[in-house]
Amino acid sequence: MKSASDGQIADGGALLTETGYQRCTIDAVAARAGVGKAAVYRRWRSKAELVFAAVIHPVELEPPEDTGSLRGDVAAVLAVIQSSLDGVELRRALPSLLADVRADPVLEARFGEVFVGRERGYLVLMLERAVARGELPRRPDPALVHAILLGPVLTWLHLFTEEPPSGGLAASLASPLHAAVVALGA
Repeated sequence: MKSASDGQIADGGALLTETGYQRCTIDAVAARAGVGKAAVYRRWRSKAELVFAAVIHPVELEPPEDTGSLRGDVAAVLAVIQSSLDGVELRRALPSLLADVRADPVLEARFGEVFVGRERGYLVLMLERAVARGELPRRPDPALVHAILLGPVLTWLHLFTEEPPSGGLAASLASPLHAAVVALGA
């Protein structure tokens, strides 16, 4: 029997576009990928986890780019957040995905461990580099930094209806959010 791969998950993203989050099932994803349902469940414990991995980011993340400065690192992370959160599939799926995660304490804990925990781990690397370069006297709370970087991008892309600023959303947010991170590390 074949095993489910990340490439086959892309078909899950296409299925999500066709059917919507509520009607997208593990059975349908498995059938489209040409694998058994058990193969999908060996890799992802729930539909919400599979959808998150398919349309936001996979479980394995690349470490944040070391640009040589905290300001550059913040801009690079913002660009990654924006590209991860900007998509038609995600716009349609996010409300139901978040509702499913919040409604199930086991799933919520798993998301915290698998996705949020890894994101924060990479932010810790970014912040520790800034401390080592002398840009921050101490490492700020990674949860606060995560909220400061994620919140404005998520809000702009999923709540606001305005077009992104002419210079680009990530580029427009980089300086003020860099200042916020520096203030947290003071």
